[in-house]
Amino acid sequence: MATVFIPSLMQELTDGQSQLDVTGLTVREIINKLEQSHPGVKDRLMDGFKLKGNITVAVDGEVSPVGVLAKVQENSEVHFLPALGGG
Repeated sequence: MATVFIPSLMQELTDGQSQLDVTGLTVREIINKLEQSHPGVKDRLMDGFKLKGNITVAVDGEVSPVGVLAKVQENSEVHFLPALGGG
């Protein structure tokens, strides 16, 4: 199972858990599995069929240019990274 790291602003949806083990072959499958066990996660991450503009995903330390289509291995680490504001 992949280890998924949950951003702090979404942890109220995962009962305070900062990481979860989830099965899936792509980021999209991971999000769908998360939604099954933690309703509301998909709405926070997705806009239709793609990631929201303020969310980036990194798989195994590499930011994915293909978003939800990124491949995930059984022992991958998946990080959802919210955009940072400031100036």
